[in-house]
Amino acid sequence: MAEAGKPGVLAFDVFGTVVDWRSSITAESVSFLKRIGRHDLDPAAFADYWRGRYVRVMMAYAASGRDFTPLDVLHREMLDQTLQSKGVNPADLDDALLQDWTFAWRRLAPWPDTVEGLTRLKAGFPIVTLSNGNIALMMEMARRGGLPWDAILGAEVTRAYKPDPRAYLGTAEILGLAPGDVCLVAAHHADLAAARACGLKTAYIARPDEYGGRPAPDADAVQDWDWSADSLLALAAQLGC
Repeated sequence: MAEAGKPGVLAFDVFGTVVDWRSSITAESVSFLKRIGRHDLDPAAFADYWRGRYVRVMMAYAASGRDFTPLDVLHREMLDQTLQSKGVNPADLDDALLQDWTFAWRRLAPWPDTVEGLTRLKAGFPIVTLSNGNIALMMEMARRGGLPWDAILGAEVTRAYKPDPRAYLGTAEILGLAPGDVCLVAAHHADLAAARACGLKTAYIARPDEYGGRPAPDADAVQDWDWSADSLLALAAQLGC
């Protein structure tokens, strides 16, 4: 049972909240686009389109009727779709190149405050992932970035992708906690709104550079969250860590 008013566990969204997917995928795509001879394509726009495919797929996944599929596999499918949208036939490219490009999502760099912020928060609370990333992806990302998780949980464990309620409620159940003893920490209002609807506590982390300074696509889902901060360090201070 958590101390009154405080969560028992902090469960983190990862893509965009803990790691900077846009800068990382853009930087890697510079090299891959050169290797396939598409110097004309904007790497940042390519990264945005790829991520946009992810957002649309996740929102519709529960209704799709598709059996659970690890995110590494979905990322590859989304890469193929992104290339096709740019006039590139993935069948004409080397499969090893495409797989390495897909695994760029395993190599995302943390935001500058992330490692210190997580370390401080871990001193006061168990910290786990509540991400759509599969375990192999999250493990490699954690080892590369020095992310000090107590446990890697999320979609591959619950067999449901956020914002499906099973993703949030299943994580609480696995931890042996009531939903209200779990706090989702995320940079995305829609994710937090779905978690709150399941009874979780909520902590918003502002990441204004996630979309290159453009407004987030879920900006209209904002609510008065339980905690709100401009970094993980600031959240640690609010929670007494």
